[in-house]
Amino acid sequence: MTAGLEARDVAMRFPGDAGQLFAIDELDLAPGQSLGIRGPSGAGKTTLFNCLAGIERPTAGRILWNGQDICALGETERDRWRRTALGLVFQDFHLIDGLDALDNVLLPASFNRWQPEPALRHRAAALLEQVGVVAPSRRAGLLSRGERQRVAIARALLFNPPAVLADEPTASLDPDHRDDIAALLTDAVRQAGAGLIVLSHDLDLLARMDRCLELRHGTLMEL
Repeated sequence: MTAGLEARDVAMRFPGDAGQLFAIDELDLAPGQSLGIRGPSGAGKTTLFNCLAGIERPTAGRILWNGQDICALGETERDRWRRTALGLVFQDFHLIDGLDALDNVLLPASFNRWQPEPALRHRAAALLEQVGVVAPSRRAGLLSRGERQRVAIARALLFNPPAVLADEPTASLDPDHRDDIAALLTDAVRQAGAGLIVLSHDLDLLARMDRCLELRHGTLMEL
């Protein structure tokens, strides 16, 4: 595999715990492929998400994205790498309520420069239109939960990343919005030609993936 994800012998143990939270021999994601991972509460899905995203470093193992072993990077290097190499969609959105929808999409760009380039602002506006946000100048604090998740999806695609990771992206939504966001997320990522990993309890969302695994008793199993 020349691109995508290759994770090998990834293990996570928290200080003071008697056993490992998980030990994963291998996990692959081909470019453009979608993968769902389900598991009971407490199985370690969010911790696995954080490890794959370079937010946390696993106790052992290698996680290669497009040939780059992020476990070998320091925290600052991982932060810099993550801004453009991955798009992240969180269950709790991680928007800044005082900023409007457009500026929340542009937030990752603020780490590189104070004022985003006009072309990037145009892309952010186009992404908001693509995901159905009709009021880009409305403050995030005034948006519905479904609208907030739409903004979060647009933000994840800002730098056209080769892969998107989503942690329970529909869990905090009501049933009427859940299916809409599931379709929106998978369609938007597919249109971008990116890979997608979704960690979720939502069986309807997982059914949209190319393949699914289950994290249980510390290991990943095929479904």
